[in-house]
Order: sequence, then structure tokens, then C-alpha cells
Amino acid sequence: MPAKIFLKPQKENPILNQHPWIFSGAIAKIENYTSDGELCEVFASDKKLLATGYVNTKSQITCRLFGLGEIKIDKDFFTGKLKNAFEFRTKNLPQKTDCFRLINGEGDFLPGLVIDFYGNGFVCQFLTAGMEKLKPLVLESLVELFSPDFIFERSDSEARKQEGLQQTKGLLFGKIAENLVVSENGTKIFVDLENGQKTGFFLDQRQNRKLIGSFAKNKKVLDCFSYTGISAISCAFGGAKEVTLVDVSALALETARRNFELNGLENFTANFVKSDVFQYLREIEDGNFDLIILDPPKLCKNKQQILQASKGYKDLNLQAMKKIAKGGFLFTFSCSAAIDDVLFGQIIFAAASDCGRKVQILQELGHSFDHPISVYHREGKYLKGLLIRVL
Repeated sequence: MPAKIFLKPQKENPILNQHPWIFSGAIAKIENYTSDGELCEVFASDKKLLATGYVNTKSQITCRLFGLGEIKIDKDFFTGKLKNAFEFRTKNLPQKTDCFRLINGEGDFLPGLVIDFYGNGFVCQFLTAGMEKLKPLVLESLVELFSPDFIFERSDSEARKQEGLQQTKGLLFGKIAENLVVSENGTKIFVDLENGQKTGFFLDQRQNRKLIGSFAKNKKVLDCFSYTGISAISCAFGGAKEVTLVDVSALALETARRNFELNGLENFTANFVKSDVFQYLREIEDGNFDLIILDPPKLCKNKQQILQASKGYKDLNLQAMKKIAKGGFLFTFSCSAAIDDVLFGQIIFAAASDCGRKVQILQELGHSFDHPISVYHREGKYLKGLLIRVL
């Protein structure tokens, strides 16, 4: 028998509007609750059944929902979700691309679950106690549907701590190739699933990397926080004169070198600089680059860090605008969910104002399509970006 959550009076509207989270303050009582993460049914104060989800009293988000009404959560449920998601992605992916996000948590109506596809294998993140309990069903469905080469777990996110879970990672099924190579828009990429950022790579930037490359012809490019160099490689393929990659990680830069060689670009003019980007931007000459890419790591992990992070984003963008030649381009991003579109725009305005140059916003940027956001859960939007022209 599933647990039963009864809401306080007049607290059902967010659920009826299909928001997937129920906070502790909306709950009057919980019955039949035996363990963290167990399945539950949600009832209005008049005992009318509203939705199906799972519950964890250790979390401020006490309940996460799969959907309205009574839903049977079993292997067939996950098999259907995974099959539909795979068919949708593969039907719409660009050619010569074999890496993408298969499940994007609440955006695919599977809260707490992230699955990325690399080559012919999967990397999974079980971020909540509910999804941790349901892990065997997910794994069984993945193996039965796709016969993958491997399934690797990267449940090493801070989100697990908030759920009362230990961080964990490791191989769950099959075997991973020693040097795993995948393709994005024809670009070959070495991926380190165990130690790389996120699940091994930044899949959400695929469409933005293609756009960046299309602006790079005959330009001198600076790729800040370059990681393993795929944006820089997009610029090289797009006809850039030269690229400079700056990252604080020696390992990331070495992998970037390997990726240039892997793509036949060993003779292309690429400079690999190990440096703190904040410091590097202050040291180089003004007007030195035609195109700059700013894709920093998450500077803001929670609302308490918004002010400090905003100062960091402003400083980065101000310095980058100074270093761009007249008529050059800036691709600037924030992956901090707590920095929303409005605040990010205000930060860019402040940077442009202090820079004292005319600045045009040409395009707003975001996630690739395989990172959908539920219209009922705008909190799922984390990546925002701008294509800017600096005059």
C-alpha cells in the first residue's frame, strides 16, 4: 500500500496546474509512510485523489510527482517513457551525433532522474530517494530496450545530500571502452565518464557550439573555460584564423589537445593556456579578439550566493567586452539556475554600461532540445545565454 499525503485546505492548485513539487508546508499529514522515497498518492483536504509521486520527509521538497491521478509505477511505466524519449531524440538529432540527453528529470516528467546517452551506453544520475528506490526498474528497462554496451552511474551530485543520500558513482552494467569517443555534428570527442564534468560532457550546449562555429570565419577566437575544447574546434571548423583556449585544468587542456588531433586539427593554430580566466582577462590587451566565448562553471549554487555570483558574472563580461575588437562577438552564458533571465540581462546591461561601448543583443540562447523544460516547472530552466555584438 503506497503512502498517502493529505494536503492542507486550498493547497491543491499547484498540483492541479501540474507543478511536480509539493513542499512540506503544504502538507497536513502523511499516512502509511515507512521509508524515504516510497511511492505515494496525494489527496486534497477533502480526500479527493489528485496525483501520484514519491515522498521523502528529509527533503524540503517532500513529494515529487509523476503526474495527475492514479499512475501505476512499474517496469512498463519506465519502458514506455524511455522508449518514447529515445525515439523523439534520435528522430530529431542532427546527423553524425551519437550523444544526447535521454531523460531530463522533471522536463521529461521523471523527477530526480537524468540519463545521458554516449555512443551505445548510458550514464545515469539518480538524484532523489524516490529514484534511488526505483533504480532497479530503470536499469532493467534500459537493458531490455537497448542492450547497451554499458550503464554508468554518476550520482555524485550535491542534490543527493539534500535527500539524505550518499554520493555514488560506478559501473552498473557492461564495460566502457578505455578511450570512449562520441560524435557531435561530426566532431569527435573524447569523453571521461568517470571524472568529466556533469555526466562526462556538456551535452546541453550542442546547438550553441554549432552557432558559435558559424560566426568564427576569419576571426581570432578566445574560448574561456574551454574545458575539452569542442567550442574551439567548432570555431576551427568554421574557418577561424586561430583560437586560444583558457582553462584552469591541465587535464582538460590536455584532453582538448587530444580532441584537436582526433579531428585532424593538429596543424591548426591553437593556443592552450592554463590560467584562471578572471586573471587572464585582466592581463591581456584590450581589443585583442574578434570573438570570445564565456561559459563559466556554476557560480551560484543557491539564492544566498546570488549577489556574489552576480558580481563575478559582471566582472567576466565587462572584461570580455573590453577585449573584443570593434564589431566583434561575445557568446556569454550562465548555467546557474538561481540567476534567472531577467537578472542575467541586468548583469549584462551593467557590464556594457561600465564598459562604455555600444552593445547589441543579437540572440537569446538556451538548452539543446534534448534538455526539455516542463511548462509547469520553470525552475527546470538553468542554462541561459546571449549572442552579443560589441561596437
